[in-house]
Amino acid sequence: VRLVESGGGLVQAGGSLRISCLVTGRPFINLAVGWFRQAPGKEREFVAAISQSGRKSRYLDSVQGRFTISRDNEKNTAYLQMNSLKPEDTAVYFCAVDIGPPASDYVSGELDYGEWGQGTQVTVSS
Repeated sequence: VRLVESGGGLVQAGGSLRISCLVTGRPFINLAVGWFRQAPGKEREFVAAISQSGRKSRYLDSVQGRFTISRDNEKNTAYLQMNSLKPEDTAVYFCAVDIGPPASDYVSGELDYGEWGQGTQVTVSS
């Protein structure tokens, strides 16, 4: 399975950005998806997760209400819409997938992701 993130960039505080994760090599409908981020000098942290159907999701407390995770199973793509961005959101953002059995629908735990993308840089200026 291959994951390719895109859409990162530089944005001013208060602005918005949408990043994408294109997944190939596995039936996307079987994959639970998560977004993580890693800021300089800090450990990687969970940001958001979505189930295979898209009906279930979970967020880091500090992004709840500002970020929205979604997916388009026809396009094999997951998204993270980020609004009201803050300088502390600056990080490399990674998408990851957990390969589940067919017809499953769950939000994965933070340690369950086995495949990762290379990341996309998001920089929020103050």
